[in-house]
Amino acid sequence: MIDFLDRLHIDHAMRELILAYAIRIGLAILLLGVGFWIAARVANVGRRALERARVDVTLALFLRNVIYGVLLALLFIQVLGTVGIPTASFIAAIGAAGLAIGLALNSSLSNLAWGVLLILFRPFRVGDFVTVGGVDGTVESINLMHTYLITPDNRQAVVPNAKVGGDAIINYNVRGKRRFELKVGIGYGDDIGKAMQVVRDLFAADPRVLKDPAPGVWTESLGDSSVNLVIRGWTAVADLWETQTTLLRGIKEGFDANGITIPYPQSEIRVVGAAPDAERHPVQPPN
Repeated sequence: MIDFLDRLHIDHAMRELILAYAIRIGLAILLLGVGFWIAARVANVGRRALERARVDVTLALFLRNVIYGVLLALLFIQVLGTVGIPTASFIAAIGAAGLAIGLALNSSLSNLAWGVLLILFRPFRVGDFVTVGGVDGTVESINLMHTYLITPDNRQAVVPNAKVGGDAIINYNVRGKRRFELKVGIGYGDDIGKAMQVVRDLFAADPRVLKDPAPGVWTESLGDSSVNLVIRGWTAVADLWETQTTLLRGIKEGFDANGITIPYPQSEIRVVGAAPDAERHPVQPPN
């Protein structure tokens, strides 16, 4: 290196400057190569640790890339400092760019943050029937930006994670069983005890109706034209719909077999102040 500089007839001061920068550049290249290797190793170790802790694969990969990106940013700043380039203005520029990007992507970053929290805390899992962001459906998948639902009529709903996390989350599957409630009216002249016994017999005959918590039937209210019964019972989540529909049909057939009526809504209309002559001599339609 020195012989090469001598042949170029470069003075001593310039020679020292070139040598100093050559050494700095060599160290920077070495630091860059070693830094890339260390950053990748640290990021991969972090990912494996997250996967051993049973963190979702998507989240583990995302956090691995975040760690890797942060380490590379620190590495580049260190390399620039080693070369002799002032890094204060560079750091300020990165901060300003980050702030501008953050403001521009405010909603996306909110979705991302909530996606991380949803994957970490797992208020629901794939296959659960939930209400999130005002939408009912079965969870198809969860990623860092959106939650995908399949609605009961087989449409796909894509709900932003910020809306999912910012609203109430109702999970119908997590407890393993659900309660149904039916309301049936019987006539005022019917035997309430017999009607209740019909319902209790249906409870006992259907194994899908759980015994604990115990089902029940109660008199709820006295309506305008019926005595209203409320019927409640518990089933496994998967049996809820079939059990409700079977029980409703059984109640109708059981009431019919026992002479218990389900009255129609009735209204009585009275005409006050009608003229007697009009009653005795109704208006005849024209010929």
